[in-house]
Amino acid sequence: MTIRKIDSLENIRKQYKSPQNINKVHRSQLSSLDRLALLVTEKIGTMGFFFIISGWTFLWLGWNISAPSNLRFDPYPAFVLWLFISNLIQLHLMPLLMIGQNLQGKHAEIRAENDYEVNKKAEKEIETILLHLENQQKLTLEILHRIEKLEAIK
Repeated sequence: MTIRKIDSLENIRKQYKSPQNINKVHRSQLSSLDRLALLVTEKIGTMGFFFIISGWTFLWLGWNISAPSNLRFDPYPAFVLWLFISNLIQLHLMPLLMIGQNLQGKHAEIRAENDYEVNKKAEKEIETILLHLENQQKLTLEILHRIEKLEAIK
């Protein structure tokens, strides 16, 4: 009876490093500017920020359309000051959001690579367990055959 070479659990542990908390590793590698970009990306991509911008827009335009003429500071219909401020906000947030999204993408790639390594290790461990079970089954059958032979002799 041939028994295939079975990797021991120690060999598997040596071959594959134990998984790390990738989120902590990623956070520790971020600079303070990267953290700022991620914070801005996370906060701007919320409904709260959308409501703030929408409210600011409605208040600004509503005031400058319906307020008394002498209190209007950004005349209808041009709203030049509102357009200028809105464009400044957009011009500054667009690159910052792209930086934050790039950082989030790198984090996702690191997590995917870590998941792949964990899956490879789990597959190897499962294969080892199945080989052990297969060999135990063969040994059990061999023992049963020997017992049957002994009983037949009696």
